[in-house]
Amino acid sequence: MQMVPASAYDRAITVFSPEGRLYQVEYAREAVRRGTTAIGIKCKNGVVLAVDRRITSNLIEISSIEKIFQIDDHIAAATSGLVADARVLVDRARIEAQINRVTYGEPITVEALAKKICDIKQAYTQHGGARPFGVALLIAGIDRHSARLFETDPSGALIEYKATAIGSGRPIAMEILEKKYNENLTIEEAMELAIYVLSKTTEELKPENVDMVVIKDDEKMVERIPYEKIKELVDTVKEKIKQEKEKEKQEEENKEENGDNTEENNEKEENPQ
Repeated sequence: MQMVPASAYDRAITVFSPEGRLYQVEYAREAVRRGTTAIGIKCKNGVVLAVDRRITSNLIEISSIEKIFQIDDHIAAATSGLVADARVLVDRARIEAQINRVTYGEPITVEALAKKICDIKQAYTQHGGARPFGVALLIAGIDRHSARLFETDPSGALIEYKATAIGSGRPIAMEILEKKYNENLTIEEAMELAIYVLSKTTEELKPENVDMVVIKDDEKMVERIPYEKIKELVDTVKEKIKQEKEKEKQEEENKEENGDNTEENNEKEENPQ
């Protein structure tokens, strides 16, 4: 019996491979993994979103590179992957938020909005003639329940996080967040942690490449952080990373000295005078 190559199952979104995989969805996830890093962090008095815009040319107008979008007064979304796909989903999310206001007379909840966007994403994994959205979204906001943070996958899967990352720096970012995150972070501490994580996922983080918004519990409004504040945070984090490197270097030197002393003591014990 002739074996069918795996590539034969990646030409249509409606065809499962023998292993039960949809290759077109996996390719969409790969587009996200190659995208810029975006960080979302919940804290005790709000939620923070931060992205590395990865400016590749000095000729680009930085203000034209948008990776964090305001959906409603109390909801924002950070993107990674194909930004053109993200814009389509963001426009749809804004419409859904306004439909909820008109129909029910109240702002849409973050969870309800995230589920509506995931329903759209899932539909594009089920019908022929269209491809999946090659973008992941971090949807954050404040509703009647408190701060919420959801990650949406190209497949339409939905997970709520306390802190998470998407994009090319996700593995490193998640490792750092696992170690440094705690639920008692203030907005200021969460902003600094977000910059710290972005600094670890890129060679050199420049303030002009960072976009950040915060949504506070008391105000319930999306607030974009100005360049001056971001520059201050980046400088603070750079100094902290420098101190960490110096401390690690000192610890290594101490270990080497202790190792040499141990060897000398062992030699003296083996060869007593």
